[in-house]
Amino acid sequence: MDSYSQLIINAVDKLRTPVVKIEQFDNKQGRETVTGTGTGFLFSSDGYLFTNSHVVKKAKQLRAVLYDGNIHPATLIGEDRYTDLAILKIDAIDYNPAVLGDSDQLQIGQLAIAIGNPLGFQHTVTAGVISALGRTLSGETGVSMDSMIQTDASLNPGNSGGPLINADGEVIGVNTATIRGAQGLCFAISINTAKSVANQLIRYGKVKRAYIGASLQQISLVPKLRTIHHLKNQQALFITQVENNSPADKGGLLSGDILYAFNDQPVETSDQLFKLLTEDKVGQFQFVSVLRNNQKKELRVTPAER
Repeated sequence: MDSYSQLIINAVDKLRTPVVKIEQFDNKQGRETVTGTGTGFLFSSDGYLFTNSHVVKKAKQLRAVLYDGNIHPATLIGEDRYTDLAILKIDAIDYNPAVLGDSDQLQIGQLAIAIGNPLGFQHTVTAGVISALGRTLSGETGVSMDSMIQTDASLNPGNSGGPLINADGEVIGVNTATIRGAQGLCFAISINTAKSVANQLIRYGKVKRAYIGASLQQISLVPKLRTIHHLKNQQALFITQVENNSPADKGGLLSGDILYAFNDQPVETSDQLFKLLTEDKVGQFQFVSVLRNNQKKELRVTPAER
């Protein structure tokens, strides 16, 4: 067995029990009909699991099919369409929860493995690399989703809600979308954003947040730029687009700006910015530091409620 194959086998084996198939079903005239399927994975010892919001959308009833074929009714705890995440809960005990990694430590080019149930084929594995970090993507509802991981590990309908894992078998993202008509353009919600969303969904049933309305891409800062401007950052966020009439637009942010700090706190990843845009920031101006045309600028942006 070659070392690359063994690496993938060992990583996948750690997700053997927590990955589940999610089924929407309904009873009509005494007949049970499956109306939709997706993937989820258990991340706690008390039955909480991640999946996508669009997997559970308009569901009459939900259930989870475990690795051993056992079926458990699933309760929707909460969902957030802005990140396409949902939290379900089941009563199950015979499984090992997935280990959640740290998406702030990811590197472009590192191994990425997707596990899911594409087109009903349970526990299908695909592998690739991390193609880009900190992407902003327009979801199925037209809402922009931030902190996305781009990968070329193949995803298909039914993969939604499944884990994207690293070589150690740690979950680094929640698989969510592909670009139709394109090959090798697949996306996952970073696990650090997913952790933050899960905490709020479990506590409140919804997510409270502020937003500024800018599409971002995580980039590395060249040493010369860091030296000239005395920056601590290794990375920053490149603004690819600013929404019209958004807080970012009103505050003077422009496409092409490089955002490196928020209220004097260095920002290197979309996850870090996401954590800083808490509910208490709504309606209160914040200082945003950017590089524009190789010059430092400090702008005042007033986040709005998402």
